[in-house]
Amino acid sequence: MEFQWYPGHMTKAKRQMQEDIKLIDLVIEVIDARCPVSSRNPDINGLASGKLRLVLLNKSDLADKNINKQWVEYFKGQGFYVVELDSRDRKNMKGVQATLDEVCAAKFERDRKRGIKNRPVRAMVVGIPNVGKSTFINSFAGRSVAKTGNKPGVTKGKQWIKLNKSVELLDTPGILWPKFEDNTVGLHLAFIGSINDAIIETRELSLELADFLKNEYKGVLNKRYEVDESLVNHEIITQIAEKRNFVKKGSELDFDKAAAVLIDEFRNGSLGNISLERPQ
Repeated sequence: MEFQWYPGHMTKAKRQMQEDIKLIDLVIEVIDARCPVSSRNPDINGLASGKLRLVLLNKSDLADKNINKQWVEYFKGQGFYVVELDSRDRKNMKGVQATLDEVCAAKFERDRKRGIKNRPVRAMVVGIPNVGKSTFINSFAGRSVAKTGNKPGVTKGKQWIKLNKSVELLDTPGILWPKFEDNTVGLHLAFIGSINDAIIETRELSLELADFLKNEYKGVLNKRYEVDESLVNHEIITQIAEKRNFVKKGSELDFDKAAAVLIDEFRNGSLGNISLERPQ
């Protein structure tokens, strides 16, 4: 399978971000902890050049905890502030606030020396579709200020959100980039739901996911579905349908339903803590 998805509103959103970056002190980049490389838009590095950077490893509760720690060290080595995050849990926001306090203190000191007082830190929140940007903003603000949805493309325009006297956030639409040079990137983004499911062959995607799991996380499929992992991928999905009693009219096993369940249960963490990528 090849994956490319770049709807027209993303081009417009990127142009708007290029204009707004002039107003920004800090770029907060929300990425999916399960695939930190694939879920980072490579255009952001150029866009955010010269700005303070905070990387939020969101959905870290769904990823392999040991690998999360490796990614934290990796991004710190790149000169970024880094926080592991489950944006649905407000308790996680303490780490974000502590990091922002550190960023604000340095900025306020620079402003003071230049005779500027009481100007809040302006932070742009960026990320690809469906990594949880809006959920993070709502959780951090403690109120519903950004639209959320478990699918890509919910946020279509920018909006300023005043958190307090010290911080203003600029929420931006999730944007991908025009062409994935490595098809593995597209595959990983399809796994986590950052590409519109309407353009994806669910059957093919489930076979790729089964292949990854039985090679990288041996025993997970057997534990969850009681399937024989020595089978070929197509037979594994068929066996999931059999074990879950997914049957169409006429007693035919419902392969498509089994395929969709495997993908959904990976996405929601029912298969356990799984990372798709490790730092090189």
